[in-house]
Amino acid sequence: MGIDETKRSQLMRFYDGTLLPDELVATMSSDQGLFPSRMVRRGGAIKPLKTSASALPRLAIRDHDRSFDLCDYLSVNRIAGLLILKDGDVVTEHYGLGIGPETKWNSCSLAKSVAATLVGIALKEGAIESLDDSVTRYMPLGGVYEKVSVRQLLRLSSGVRWREDYTDPTSDRRQLLEIQCSWEKGGIARHMASLPAHTPPGESWTYNTGESYLIGLLMQNATGKSLADYCSEKLWSRLGMEADASWWSESPDGMTISGSGMHATLRDYGRFGQFVLDEGRIGGDKLLPEAWNSEAGAPFKIGEKSVPYGYMWWIPVLESPALAGSFQAEGIYGQHIHINPRHGLVVVVLCARSKPSYRQRLEISDDAFFAALAEAL
Repeated sequence: MGIDETKRSQLMRFYDGTLLPDELVATMSSDQGLFPSRMVRRGGAIKPLKTSASALPRLAIRDHDRSFDLCDYLSVNRIAGLLILKDGDVVTEHYGLGIGPETKWNSCSLAKSVAATLVGIALKEGAIESLDDSVTRYMPLGGVYEKVSVRQLLRLSSGVRWREDYTDPTSDRRQLLEIQCSWEKGGIARHMASLPAHTPPGESWTYNTGESYLIGLLMQNATGKSLADYCSEKLWSRLGMEADASWWSESPDGMTISGSGMHATLRDYGRFGQFVLDEGRIGGDKLLPEAWNSEAGAPFKIGEKSVPYGYMWWIPVLESPALAGSFQAEGIYGQHIHINPRHGLVVVVLCARSKPSYRQRLEISDDAFFAALAEAL
């Protein structure tokens, strides 16, 4: 069992960055059966998104002594979907590259931030007792992970040796992809437990998709249900989502691939972002612990070095007063869910750029775009 050769070839081209523009849009805009999936079920009534009474002012996006407007950003960065929420209301909703409101778009690593938020809900409920617990309390994992805490896993600071290079077939990321292609239950955890340490836990930070996948196993053992089912129960069925989402699994009966492979609509990503901006409130219920965002969406220190990463949320690297306190989910090919609490902003960007590498300099800076929005609104 495993991925067939035709789909495997397509998947490798996806990670190599060699899909043609139309092929990439087709791959991003549907779950093409590359891996087994579970449905993330929505609930009953859809929660409408109200249209803001204020229009979006003309933007001046300043990026390295250059100035751009919204049209530049949409065209140069190959934006397929853009949703801007201000205080919960829609300021802008845009679709391009042939997609529409019903399109379910591949989240890529946006799924990491969704998974980490679900960890916060499990912590508030008591399914996870403490972020300082060893991860082995919740999953039978040996090797380096015997000394790694849940908090260190969320921050990707286990100290495990890892190289996250999407286009190099010899990288750790691509070796993990090969294991994922086998659809073998337990294969990912066994592989991760076999990796050597680079430093003691907590003494280094490395972006590590394999680490993010372990959240699916941790949550499954802590809650007694798959991460996809838990997401449906706690969020998707309660936030007034418009559509069921889907989320890849390791095997037909295996753990949810928590670090990638979620497919959802633009508006539903926006509803999730608004839930985070609202600090985990649904009606009168507060699902996240107090001050969760102040840790999850904040940098942390290793020695004297500040790491621009929280609990699987990125911190914008652009130093701008308009972005103070903001954080964002990021995924390859340009996916973003940007949260700016001080300005009441949630911005979802669905994208189909030419290469998977994150934070590359070929396009207009997303951070500069988010800063321009905050200044304008």
